[in-house]
Amino acid sequence: MIAAVVFDVGETLVDETRHWGEWADWLGVPRLTFFAVLGAVIEKGEHHRRVLEIMRPGLDIAAEQHLREAGGWRYRFEPGDFYPDALPCLRGLRAAGYRIGLAGNQPTAAEAALAAAGASADFIASSEGWGVEKPSPEFFDKVAEAAGVPLAQIAYVGNRLDNDVLPARAAGMTSVFIRRGPWGHIHALRPDSAPADAVISTLNDLAAALSGR
Repeated sequence: MIAAVVFDVGETLVDETRHWGEWADWLGVPRLTFFAVLGAVIEKGEHHRRVLEIMRPGLDIAAEQHLREAGGWRYRFEPGDFYPDALPCLRGLRAAGYRIGLAGNQPTAAEAALAAAGASADFIASSEGWGVEKPSPEFFDKVAEAAGVPLAQIAYVGNRLDNDVLPARAAGMTSVFIRRGPWGHIHALRPDSAPADAVISTLNDLAAALSGR
């Protein structure tokens, strides 16, 4: 029986269109061009930061972030960034008695930003805060430690096969693949999408998918 549900953040709970669009604007690249390159990066299975390196070869991403912050930019989540089903899903599952966690490949600033934006969870963590990124097994060890329940009682929900579904299942968790966002739609076409324990297209279907576990 599932006791804890842990969610990836980007493109699972949060639509990252604004986030990537702001990067395109900062780099002076047309948004359509930027998103086309991002799609190619995803198709090739490369790290998402690769799109920034392609757009500006030799870019020091950390230094560029500092420049953006000096110009007034702050890491934040706006109400419109969340998919419409995201926050109601978190509230509904908590009310149903599940322990809820948010943990993705995000900067430490995402933890406070998610809480400030109204994400209801028992714990919120980030890869930067933990010092380890998905798909490393150590990341999922951290998830289990934070959840405080046996691995077999944890469901991990994400939109990527490589970072979410496959490593979560390898760790002994129930893997839930949500088909949305650029990774979700591209990865859904791959033959290795089959290993997901459950496949959904909206978080409105998650409670029903969990009830059978």
